[in-house]
Amino acid sequence: MHESERRAGSCAPAAEYKERPWLFALLIAPMAVLSNGIVGGALSYIFRVHGIGPSRSASILALLTLPSSIYFLWSPVTDFWMRRRTWLMVAAVSSAAAMFAAFRIPDLASHFAVGLMFLSACLGQLIVAACGGMMGTLHSEVNRRRASSFYQGASLGFGALAVLVMVSLSDRVRPATLSWIAAAMIALPAFAALAAPTQRTVSGSDVRSTFARIWREFKATFIRWEAIPYTLVMLFPMGSGAMTQLLPGLAADYHVTGNQVAWINGVGGALLMAAGALAASLISTRVRAAVAYLSAGLINAGALAVLWLGPLRPVVYMLGAVAYLFTVGACYAFFTVVVLAYLGGSGKSGSARYAIINSMGNVPVLYMTMLDGVGYAHWGPRGMPGIDVVVGAAGGAILLSYFLTHPSPDRSPQEPTPAVSDP
Repeated sequence: MHESERRAGSCAPAAEYKERPWLFALLIAPMAVLSNGIVGGALSYIFRVHGIGPSRSASILALLTLPSSIYFLWSPVTDFWMRRRTWLMVAAVSSAAAMFAAFRIPDLASHFAVGLMFLSACLGQLIVAACGGMMGTLHSEVNRRRASSFYQGASLGFGALAVLVMVSLSDRVRPATLSWIAAAMIALPAFAALAAPTQRTVSGSDVRSTFARIWREFKATFIRWEAIPYTLVMLFPMGSGAMTQLLPGLAADYHVTGNQVAWINGVGGALLMAAGALAASLISTRVRAAVAYLSAGLINAGALAVLWLGPLRPVVYMLGAVAYLFTVGACYAFFTVVVLAYLGGSGKSGSARYAIINSMGNVPVLYMTMLDGVGYAHWGPRGMPGIDVVVGAAGGAILLSYFLTHPSPDRSPQEPTPAVSDP
């Protein structure tokens, strides 16, 4: 063996260790607290405590979830001027400050308070873009999959923890104290970015060469025949998880008690999804990312079929919900793996391209939620999971048959041109 080969072999484990995929569990924690915890869970309860009616609350929450679908419009900023890990910390602290200021306003439904919360939500999306760009620099496929599992698992787990903390304390402490708690939960985990390994970045000698580089990266990602099936994977309905937010409303048809709903669709459900996301990391990297995701989507549809075909009894609801939520977590983790396979290397524009691809994945959640509602309106309680199963399984089967008959490997995560380290 040549000396250079021995050196490369001895350095490989160290390089893989330095990528620290587990760190993404902490890097996404600020956004998990903000999006899944405060906005997606606790805020509706806090609004009710403050005397804000469900109608007004729903309108505000719809506005606050909008940035997750359009954040590709401002996320490219995280590819410039500062390192992505620096952007992550700046975004988290700024988002925490805006949420802190909003909670200090007596009327949480006022235009000023809602505006501050919307600003916090917009700033928080920079955390997602920065994380995506950083994951795109991982060179080990094993670590990419582990990072995806930690990323999704922690997003669900920290979100559930934030709901528990905010809801349990909202009746016990003053709003001023709650504002400090919310800000701390958003800001503090972001400083884990200080432990992130040095990110490889591509730098151009001038503006023209930099934008030429970015254009080449966008062409290599989106303007190619292989991008079409990956785009369809983003937009097709399998594994969307749309039923997670509809299951609580379906529980009454299965004669499930309120306490059971609170557990299985609350903290317990979030932990089930987090466990599913972490379990996804056990699948061998020899299984192509898209094949793993689509297979998980079909298993997820099978789990939901328990609610579709089973009798309207509590035990059926509990079994179907547990299986469905666990497999949804695995689908989320594999979805992130597919996003990274679509992305390739981060290069200079990784955060922007990650945001665009990831935003596509929100489209099926929106249209499947509406379609599931149509299923209930036409065919009753079994119609809601039934239409989700049929549409999701059909879409998953079509795409899985394509990827199984076109067994080309996933894109290499390596940078396409020489890179330099951040100072």
